Amino acid sequence: MTLPTRHACPWLTTLWALTPGLVAAQAAAPQVLPQTLPEVVVSASRQAQQAFDAPASIQAVGQAEIEAAGPRVNLSESLVRIPGVAALNRQNYAQDLQLSIRGAGARSPFGIRGVRLIVDGIPASMPDGQGQVATVSLPSAERIEVLRGPLALLYGNAAGGVVQVFTADGPARPELRATVDTGSAGLRRLGLQAAGQTGALNYRLDLSDFHTDGLRPHSAAERQQLNARLRWQAGEQTRLTLVANTFRQPSSDDPLGLTRAQMAAQPRQTDPRAAEFQTGKSVRQNQLGLVMDHRLDAASTVSAWVYGGQRTLDNRLAIPLAAQQLPSAAGGVVRLDRDYQGLGLRASRRLPVGDGQVLATVGIDHDTMDEHRQGFLNLQGTTGALKRDENGRARSTGVHAQADWSISEAWSAVAGLRAHRVRFGVDDHYIRPGNPDDSGRVGYSATHPVVGLTRHLNADTNLYVNAGRGFETPTLTEIAYTPAASGPNLALRPARSTHLEAGLKMRLGADQRLDLALFRLHTRDEIVVAASSGGRTLYTNAGRTRRQGLELVHSAQWGPAWRTHVALSTLSARFTDSFAGSGGNLVAAGRRVPGALDRLLFTELAWQPRQWPGFSAALELVHQGRMAVDDLNTDRTDPATLLHLRLGWTQRLGAWQLRQTLRIDNLSDRRYVGSVIVNDSNRRFFEPGPGRQWSLGLSAGHTF
Repeated sequence: MTLPTRHACPWLTTLWALTPGLVAAQAAAPQVLPQTLPEVVVSASRQAQQAFDAPASIQAVGQAEIEAAGPRVNLSESLVRIPGVAALNRQNYAQDLQLSIRGAGARSPFGIRGVRLIVDGIPASMPDGQGQVATVSLPSAERIEVLRGPLALLYGNAAGGVVQVFTADGPARPELRATVDTGSAGLRRLGLQAAGQTGALNYRLDLSDFHTDGLRPHSAAERQQLNARLRWQAGEQTRLTLVANTFRQPSSDDPLGLTRAQMAAQPRQTDPRAAEFQTGKSVRQNQLGLVMDHRLDAASTVSAWVYGGQRTLDNRLAIPLAAQQLPSAAGGVVRLDRDYQGLGLRASRRLPVGDGQVLATVGIDHDTMDEHRQGFLNLQGTTGALKRDENGRARSTGVHAQADWSISEAWSAVAGLRAHRVRFGVDDHYIRPGNPDDSGRVGYSATHPVVGLTRHLNADTNLYVNAGRGFETPTLTEIAYTPAASGPNLALRPARSTHLEAGLKMRLGADQRLDLALFRLHTRDEIVVAASSGGRTLYTNAGRTRRQGLELVHSAQWGPAWRTHVALSTLSARFTDSFAGSGGNLVAAGRRVPGALDRLLFTELAWQPRQWPGFSAALELVHQGRMAVDDLNTDRTDPATLLHLRLGWTQRLGAWQLRQTLRIDNLSDRRYVGSVIVNDSNRRFFEPGPGRQWSLGLSAGHTF
């Protein structure tokens, strides 16, 4: 493949020419061939099983892929390999990624909605369904699993999909590793890891410091993170896992979105209001969790977990001062103190039934969140008078049961049921003339079933079909404002959905795997953005929507040196009812659901030559389709195709292992829109994607 002359990189050509000599000169390193072992997952049945046998759309990204995908700062680096997942890097660390699965969560202006996040068995989503992925420690991760489709509904409220992250076990011999990543836009990440096994204690500790100047003016960010996992084998049948993490993001500037005219004129510009109001966010979060796994006998296990955390936030918004001073306004500075905790219990038992067996699982979980939220005037970057003062709380309780029945060699089935209740409360402490008491209470409940059937045609071919019902409540943030007056929007209804899925899994020989899934989702009372302006987002119910599409994954090893990976997904997400949208405008049935990409394609061609031990190279192609920017579909993004290149070297010198990685993303320096701010009332919908970017990673590890 030849790049246009104007985008040629002479230094890259020189480096490529020197590569054979550099590799030949290094100390001999063992050839690290791609993994062809069966992929193990736990999300579908809550028990470890091969992904090929799981009766659902589920894929995992392993440690090698996570390390090769980039500096391990954002989940978007590696989740692009999984179909059905749109993990859009907004290049805005004040707002986090936009993460959606099969279109669920696409409406979110910040943080995560409609997707459940779990890290080492501990929920990372709040009881109301909101979450942040920035706190995930990717340098510690052994794998990331993504479960899509009806079985995800058994994980509870807002489970349009489930993302689980698992920290790697420490090796048998203790090791210490230091990493340095540097790159475009002032990127710098320093990391230090210690891991190993001491008697019955397995441990991994990871410390990370990250900084970037940002893609645009006023988009710099810095964060520090400590993640620790201690696993103690208390006996032959009992294992205790302690998970602790601390997250600090002392500064992250918000460059705001751009209008279509701004995007066309100069996509690297920043709206002047960002500097005027010093928009941005600072965050602190601490969390501690304990998980116990105990085997009662050869057929029965029980797991229990308890966790707690605290999060503080200071967020400066770009809201005109006149609007901030209205009696019912909440100001332009948000300060939040949140305490959250939860616990759960799950038991599983294998039972013989006829010629097969049933894996029966029952569980209960209870999660709570209490927050104190205040609002102040934003006086051009300085904090002014108090405008909001309230306490909010969310309580979530769920009971679930699941049965995985291996009927025979040819058939298996799954059935599950979850009963769930979510309650919200708001106590208003800021009552003034023109700003009445905005206190209120609201509760939501639902029972949703899931059923599925799998036909095992032979040892290398499985066909499955699943169906289920789920629900998604509004989050505490989404009920904060009502369009008509002050006070929480307690009339906002939960979205209720019906999911259908059919899939095919095939092993095409010893070194090829194909997964194909077709899905359709019908949702009523879809929660959509009614208006978004100056940091305040209002929500409403939009009647019915329909999402349908196709997901395909093909992985293959072509001889000892070459391998390919293809992940394709298509999505048609449309409103099937007309409704009154932003500003009272009629949104006609058939309009596209904004923020939902209509297609995504990831392809990878990787090369690992035997004659150059320790060297690897890969070319990646990423195609991103269109997405509408608002309910009326007044504008949409253009499709974009990007090329990325990565090179890697590994050397082993006695007890030392050295590794160097080089990535060049967007080789052709393509201009494109990376993400959109749905229904922005100022029409600043567009968040530009980065041009050509490079990153260099160096690591040195010592085994004791």
